[in-house]
Amino acid sequence: MLSLKRILLVEDSPRDAELALHALAAHNLANEVLHLHDGAEALDYLYRRGEFSGRANGNPAVVLLDLKMPKVDGIEVLRQIKGEPGLSTIPVVVMTSSREDRDLQAAYRLGVNAYVVKPMKFKDFIDAVKQVGAFWAVLNEPPPGSVPRS
Repeated sequence: MLSLKRILLVEDSPRDAELALHALAAHNLANEVLHLHDGAEALDYLYRRGEFSGRANGNPAVVLLDLKMPKVDGIEVLRQIKGEPGLSTIPVVVMTSSREDRDLQAAYRLGVNAYVVKPMKFKDFIDAVKQVGAFWAVLNEPPPGSVPRS
């Protein structure tokens, strides 16, 4: 039996977040999906500070990260995740509408595990999230320090 894991969704667009959450739930791809609305919240969660200071130990199996967000953008979140020894093994999948070469290059230079341009059509977006979720939360072996949820 496959062990389902925790996914951290960092997305400021209510529409895109709702679609992603729907796709992940409809296909039973994670026991827990935590949706955060900006990069500052994501960093607080990962570093266990502020409202997340009392959260359980362990890292998510994967971070689904938008790039264009308020407070702290996705590139800075990625830079901090990949630059921190306790977080650097967490797989990060950028899911963004940006097709800009500089964003793509910056993300890969910083160590992103995958870069997915969000499709504009509803069904295509759902399919993309389903495929990303299935790989990273079900098939991929989680990094040390992540806590499987069953």
